[in-house]
Amino acid sequence: MSAFAEAMRERVRDARAALEAAQADGDAYAVAMAADELDDALRLARAHGVDTGAATDPDEGRDGR
Repeated sequence: MSAFAEAMRERVRDARAALEAAQADGDAYAVAMAADELDDALRLARAHGVDTGAATDPDEGRDGR
């Protein structure tokens, strides 16, 4: 596995964790920021053919991708 692919997977994992934490805290601003980061991380991973995990929620992030 390339260093880039692992870095992308880590970015997606971190973004998912931040989104979950923000949702648990009920912080709407943090949820919006975390959702944007997750959307961006998933978009970049897909663009570069990086698998981010089979257990991806189709509605995660904001753009539903």
